[in-house]
Amino acid sequence: MKFMKLGSKPDAFQDDGKCIRHVASDLATDATINVGEVKFYLHKFPLLSKSRRLQELVLKASEECCDEINMVDFPGGPKAFEICAKFSYGMTVTLNAYNVVAARCAAEYLEMTEDVDRGNLIFKIEVFLNSSIFRSWKDSIIVLQTTKSVLPWSENLKIIGRCIDSIASKTSMDPANVTWSYTYNRKLSACDKMAKDMNFREKIVFAPNDWWVEDICELDVDLYKRVLTAVKSKGRMDGVAIGEALKTYAVRWLPDSVDALVSDVHSWRNKLLVETIVCLLPSDKGVGCSCSFLLKLLKVAILIGVDNSTKEDLLKRISLKLHEASVKDLLVPARPPQTTLYDVEMVLSIANQYMIHIQDLYVAKNESGCADFVIGHGSLLSVGKLIDEYLEKIACDPNLSLASFIDLSQSIPEFARPVHDGLYKAIDMYLKEHPSLTKDGRKNLCGLMDVKKLTMDASMHAAQNERLPLRVVVQVLFFEQVRAAAARGQSLNNNPCGASHSTTNTDEESEKTAAEDCYSLDKQMSQVKINKEEFQKNGNLVKNNSKNSKSGVQLLPSRSRRIFDKLWGFGKEHVENISSETSTSSQSPTSIVPGDTKSSASRNQTCGTSDLFWDFSHTMAGVSFGTYGPAIVSQLQEIFDADWNAVPVEESNNGHAYSS
Repeated sequence: MKFMKLGSKPDAFQDDGKCIRHVASDLATDATINVGEVKFYLHKFPLLSKSRRLQELVLKASEECCDEINMVDFPGGPKAFEICAKFSYGMTVTLNAYNVVAARCAAEYLEMTEDVDRGNLIFKIEVFLNSSIFRSWKDSIIVLQTTKSVLPWSENLKIIGRCIDSIASKTSMDPANVTWSYTYNRKLSACDKMAKDMNFREKIVFAPNDWWVEDICELDVDLYKRVLTAVKSKGRMDGVAIGEALKTYAVRWLPDSVDALVSDVHSWRNKLLVETIVCLLPSDKGVGCSCSFLLKLLKVAILIGVDNSTKEDLLKRISLKLHEASVKDLLVPARPPQTTLYDVEMVLSIANQYMIHIQDLYVAKNESGCADFVIGHGSLLSVGKLIDEYLEKIACDPNLSLASFIDLSQSIPEFARPVHDGLYKAIDMYLKEHPSLTKDGRKNLCGLMDVKKLTMDASMHAAQNERLPLRVVVQVLFFEQVRAAAARGQSLNNNPCGASHSTTNTDEESEKTAAEDCYSLDKQMSQVKINKEEFQKNGNLVKNNSKNSKSGVQLLPSRSRRIFDKLWGFGKEHVENISSETSTSSQSPTSIVPGDTKSSASRNQTCGTSDLFWDFSHTMAGVSFGTYGPAIVSQLQEIFDADWNAVPVEESNNGHAYSS
């Protein structure tokens, strides 16, 4: 810390109690000056030789026959006046960063200028400020902190402005030229940690770009705002350093507990602090502060009740960085009159603003001629995963409405959710926590999910999930069969040896393939539990037309039975046989009649439902076949997409399905 000594005589000021100060001298004092609550007994000659103001006051007092001079509004108080008095007596005075501002304002009040005496106190203090204080990093900050106690004198004398300019200029310097000490207690960067772990870390030659952040955190919020505004106006500081400075300042001054945030004593100060931080955020909303910090700031803003413009600004900034957020950060507690645990409407607003931003970027890129531009694909996938995880968290809230759940789920496009496992978990959790959900509500909820986008593990879970509607369970089983058949077909098509060998495929191999398909379907269908009461209510039994049927017949609900009957009728009418093409054989269709289990088709041939006995295939729902024919797959899709609660489907005499 810089300091300056003035005068050479020993200090002769003494105390007479707490409120009396006098000079020990052989000469009697002839001036009594009251500064605040302290009374000074001094001599007129040394004081009047340095201060024009005292000359006027002494003359006025003598005219009024008053023995004392009162200076109630003296800047800096008794301590600052004592410095000026000691300087007038020629006694030793030490000026430093803590008292120089008060002494400067006191000297200005007393008019201790060069006109009164050469080398007066104002001149000497100005030399000290310009040559030492404003050239020192930490002294400039200390001086700036002390200016608040002597307002408006410090402002009028431009001490505050000069301090701020000094600080801002130093923060904008090249870090390589920073040779003074500074405070840096934050975590080391990844590179520094790696170097330290490898025992290769040497003394840092250059200061980091944000070396100045922690030192200015000690400033009050109004001075901090002015300093950071000056730093930004220099135009040499990037948004990352500004964001780090704001984050450090918020951590330094915002209390951790909710009670301290909303207490009457500190609520006004906390509100001013948050509003100041938000207005100081980098103008480029896409850089600077992390999304996690912005969301935490938003939580505080909601708790202390900042104005709507501040919250809207935060929401816009968060929406630009939504892909960086975590579910924990998005769990913002709801405020009355909302009845939910978390503020779902706020997250929906952020998601909508994020999509608007993505669309604006896409339009801008198209207008610039970048036709092959893929807009934010990675960030969209991250947002899709984030929304699904958030839905799973809030689904446990019994007060969460179905409309809010659906709206938030549909706030992101389909291509942002290539896999629906996360959405399935959220839907399952919502069904679990809302058992009273209506049938239409369950249908609308499950309609958000595409079973074709479920992974194998999710499909296995969904197949035995009793909370899902039966239609969804059957769709899961069907598409798993289609997926398995497609995988087998692709494997065979990629094996040329299999194609040549398929001409010698035996009847036993065809029967083995059909049996494996039936076993796979039987394993999946065994996971679908049948409600005994529902079966008795419907009064529908599975037909048994085979003499070899076992006495233990599997029973299905009437709704699923109608669907499987339709599939059975369809399967008897349409069967596709695909033969592999080799160098010595050509492709030709083969017809299969009901009951015929022998075939001369290749290994790549698929098994139709008519290859199975009626009792076994009807019991197994008639979906133990695989096909690659687009027409058959299209018609099967129409069956599963139809309204299953419509007029029942019955079987005609000729085996075809029709609606009565």
